[in-house]
Amino acid sequence: MARQRLLHPREQMLQAAMAAIAEHGSAQLTMAALGRRLDTSGGHLLYYFGSKDQLLLETLKWSEEQLAPRRKALLELDAPERDRLRAYVELYAPERAGDPRWLLWVDVWSRTASVPELRDAQADLDRAWHDTLVTLLPGPGADSFSVRLRAMLDGFSTQLVIGVPGITREAVVAHALALLPPVTRDHPASETGAP
Repeated sequence: MARQRLLHPREQMLQAAMAAIAEHGSAQLTMAALGRRLDTSGGHLLYYFGSKDQLLLETLKWSEEQLAPRRKALLELDAPERDRLRAYVELYAPERAGDPRWLLWVDVWSRTASVPELRDAQADLDRAWHDTLVTLLPGPGADSFSVRLRAMLDGFSTQLVIGVPGITREAVVAHALALLPPVTRDHPASETGAP
């Protein structure tokens, strides 16, 4: 049986990988299964990505590229600090348990200890979120606020994506807003800057 020739191979492979992760999780993703989904061979996928680690990383990068315009739009918000932070958290956090983008993040994180290239690339992706938050909520201490907030969001987001009972998207947003200084929380129109 002849294999299908993909018109936009890389893009189609990344879309198919994301769809497979959404359906079955990244642990179940194999090059052979993805090849069957695309009516191509696992070897053809290896030609493009070299390994499952690289496929997961490239799929995560592709996923983050899809969010880049929305992340950029955050920087154009003319709104109180509290509303800007809410918009950031709503974009950052998983949509629901099993969110494929977040399943990828968790999987790539778990592989970074043994694969330095993944660690470096993941750090670059994380830095983009940091830079967005620092620009969105400028002021003294913006860097340290970003580190604290994203560490908290990563913890809650991991719990949300794996389905820990009692962890909801709404709770994640509420916890993030609670990190704003009291003056900002009590007076949403105030622009005091991050601690």
